[in-house]
Amino acid sequence: MTQLNRIFLTGFSGTGKSTVAELVAKQLGWTALDTDAIIAERAGKSPAEILTSDGEERFRELEREAVQHAATQDNVVVATGGGAVVAKENRHTIALGGLIVCLEASPAVLLDRMGGEAAKGRPMLASDNPLDRIISLKAERQRYYALADHIVSTEGTSADDTASAVAEIARADATWASCHPERGLLPEERDSAPVAKPTTINAASRSYDVITGWGLLDQLGELIANAGLSGKAFVVSDSDVLPRYGDRALLSLRSAGFEAESFAIPAGEANKTLDIAATVYDWLVSQRAERGSTIVALGGGVVGDLAGFVAATYLRGMPLVQVPTTLLAMVDASIGGKTAVDHREGKNLVGAFYQPRLVVEDVSTLKTLPRRALVEGCAEVIKHALILDPGLLEDLEERSEDLLHLEPAFTVDIVRRNVAIKGRIISEDETETGLREILNYGHTVGHAIEAASGFAEVLHGEAVAAGMMAAAEIGKRIGVTPPGLVDRQRSLIERFGLATRGPKLSVDSVLKAMTLDKKVKDGAVTWVLLEDVGKAVLRSDVPQDVVRDVVTDVLK
Repeated sequence: MTQLNRIFLTGFSGTGKSTVAELVAKQLGWTALDTDAIIAERAGKSPAEILTSDGEERFRELEREAVQHAATQDNVVVATGGGAVVAKENRHTIALGGLIVCLEASPAVLLDRMGGEAAKGRPMLASDNPLDRIISLKAERQRYYALADHIVSTEGTSADDTASAVAEIARADATWASCHPERGLLPEERDSAPVAKPTTINAASRSYDVITGWGLLDQLGELIANAGLSGKAFVVSDSDVLPRYGDRALLSLRSAGFEAESFAIPAGEANKTLDIAATVYDWLVSQRAERGSTIVALGGGVVGDLAGFVAATYLRGMPLVQVPTTLLAMVDASIGGKTAVDHREGKNLVGAFYQPRLVVEDVSTLKTLPRRALVEGCAEVIKHALILDPGLLEDLEERSEDLLHLEPAFTVDIVRRNVAIKGRIISEDETETGLREILNYGHTVGHAIEAASGFAEVLHGEAVAAGMMAAAEIGKRIGVTPPGLVDRQRSLIERFGLATRGPKLSVDSVLKAMTLDKKVKDGAVTWVLLEDVGKAVLRSDVPQDVVRDVVTDVLK
């Protein structure tokens, strides 16, 4: 492995690349370079003057030369131009050269940083409405920005703090980036790219496609129209996701002929309630939503569950499109039609089975996930592998770092394979009366941990990881699960940075929450246990003393 000695900063104009490059270089004792400055020095005039007098084609030629020059220097932090990543040659050069970090900010913030109306003077932003121009141009480039090894938001933080975050990333990824020169390429540009095709879910109540790929958010309107939907589209998101992806979603929908509006609920599981659902109902009433209007759920599992529940119940049912932006939602929550809100006594106690018309999964959106949120999603991927796919389990064991770093082609492939796994089960058992129950592996204790913690202290995937360890230990103690499999599961969970134990909660409170679980039948909990990888069994005869002992151990 080659030690990292270059960092390339990408991102739209106004994200602060030049300033942050100087600060990161200072922290690392390196030199800061700016491709625009290199171009100006070589051409004898500014990039704006080149664009105006010589045209964009000439500017891009000079930009390629500047990027190539920067990639030959050692111990440098390079600020690249906002459009540099569009060229495949530039992306390949910087991927071979070092670590790629994209700086991110919303269009409104970018416009403010560029001086508001003064931004009209920039050649690439010349428009009567510079904000609309930023939104559309940024949307065109976003799939390329998302190829960065890391994306760092610059909103609400100082340049010094942003620089510290980048420097810390560089120290942590000092060797990984040098092993993956293809990471600057889109999945379809790679020899190993998975075939882009939808996965069809044939549920009893409705068949629909799950489309998984890279950069699909900008095709959202077209994909929804192709699914036979039209008219009004109401995007329901949350306070974290809407500022990040709402403009792109609305632009795509409106470009495809939809009348599109958006609404954000407060972010977090604690807001997946009937009261919050009522605020969405109120908004739909104010917008004069009709039965043929489409609800577009843009966000993670909380948004998907709540928006799906609203779609299932408002006007006795409206078309629903799921657009998951978290790994957990892509591989699990958005597929299968489970919609619900939480009750204070338990998770998802109020809900309905309601299948979407379409699921659109833009894997590039995972690049903006906080590390903790990405890691929790890996728990469901591990679960699918354990209960149904030995080959997937081996790939996770061999290439865990590629998934954690969101290597595009591999991640698209892993997400699509998980969709297919869940899709097969949904197609056989839509309403969880048989085979679908095995998807609850780890969820009996996991959901109880969430409920006992008030849905705030622990994330769903974190609780499921602890729940899988509880299930494995129960299986081992009653002679169902081989000890070697328990150890193998523990090792993989730890490799992905997940804890094998839950938070310190009252054992009695967790046991009480388990009695309210949807899987309880005639007072007995149905446990999903493993006889082997790919061989899950249902058991309702687990002794209570074994359950108490194992839950006690898991909560230590």
